Amino acid sequence: MTITEIGKKAKEVTSLIGILGTERKNEGLKAAAAALLEGEAEILAANQDDVIKAVAAGMNPGLVDRLELTPGRVEAMADGLLSVAALEDPVGEVLSMKVRPNGLTIGQKRVPMGVVGIIYEARPNVTADAFGLCFKSGNAVILKGGSDALESNKAIVKWLRLGLKNAGLPEDAIQLITDTDREVTKEFMRMREYVDVLIPRGGAGLIKSVVDNSTIPVIETGTGNCHIFVDESADFNMALDIIFNAKTQRIGVCNACEALVIHQSIAPAFLPLLKERLSSKSVEIRADEAACAIVEGLVPALEEDWGQEYLDYILSLKLVDSLEEAIAHINRYSTGHSEAIITSDYENAQKFLNEINSAAVYVNASTRFTDGYEFGFGAEIGISTQKLHARGPMGLKELTTTKYIIYGNGQVRP
Repeated sequence: MTITEIGKKAKEVTSLIGILGTERKNEGLKAAAAALLEGEAEILAANQDDVIKAVAAGMNPGLVDRLELTPGRVEAMADGLLSVAALEDPVGEVLSMKVRPNGLTIGQKRVPMGVVGIIYEARPNVTADAFGLCFKSGNAVILKGGSDALESNKAIVKWLRLGLKNAGLPEDAIQLITDTDREVTKEFMRMREYVDVLIPRGGAGLIKSVVDNSTIPVIETGTGNCHIFVDESADFNMALDIIFNAKTQRIGVCNACEALVIHQSIAPAFLPLLKERLSSKSVEIRADEAACAIVEGLVPALEEDWGQEYLDYILSLKLVDSLEEAIAHINRYSTGHSEAIITSDYENAQKFLNEINSAAVYVNASTRFTDGYEFGFGAEIGISTQKLHARGPMGLKELTTTKYIIYGNGQVRP
């Protein structure tokens, strides 16, 4: 099937799924979840083919972790679809109604976007998440996954489509582009006639390519150079627990901590404890000259380390003399994803919340919580780091737009 044929099918099916009631959409999601579990063995076998090829090609361990599926992760994908089914349907919500002096009643109503295109890298769980959110919000979705996860994605989409078929719903609500030719991807980015919005999800290179080449409106999801600032009033045990979780709980995700900023006054006492804690996971700390002078075994940082998303057991570390210096450093090098402060000072916490320019800003909590499921959205289509339309984890409402509805009783404009 050509890319144009895929686009036409998606556009045609929007007239059907865009007006489906909540109950029918939920039936489709539940049937798709059941189908994923039924097809688990086939999905895992296909995924192992991808993983073996990725390891042989020397893929970064953090990216292999993103790629690999387990029975638990397949079950989590199915549970994610059920969670989306349990969420309130945003489609049809009337946001406001007001009466004008001439008697016209004017309001706004949530409606589907239409056809959502998603280009993403080796994250097969995104396939199910994207389908669930797009379907519940009344959109058709066209997926272009990375070649590293091609067999996994083909198997997942096969069973999702079977679930829709079993529920008597249109299978073309989800389609997968299987051609790995880069020219096909470029053509996809220019299908403005058929695709209403394009969402890239992956590394900086992928996102830049989509933003630079797409003629379709793009919602930019950013990379995650996420910072944690340890304030001079921080509780050391809390800080160590949060940093350890944010860095090591799962290294290949965009909400993992990649950079530490620590107040100079606590560095002599805190850095040895930090080095010892992170050594249990063999985390390499690339630090500035002042920090390297305090603790042995740190690696001198280069300028490029401050803006790096490692997706590995590596952290950058910068010492600062004040909260203001910490905020300036973070705002300069952050990708606008997620940042946290560890502090016991209320005023410092509020200043950090107010002045850090990122999509998610935390006080005394791990950056790992920037996630659609953790935020109560059931799943997410991505973490938007732009400022237009949507910012942060994108759930159902972020996949809708609005239209004005106007009630009159014979008004004509004079």
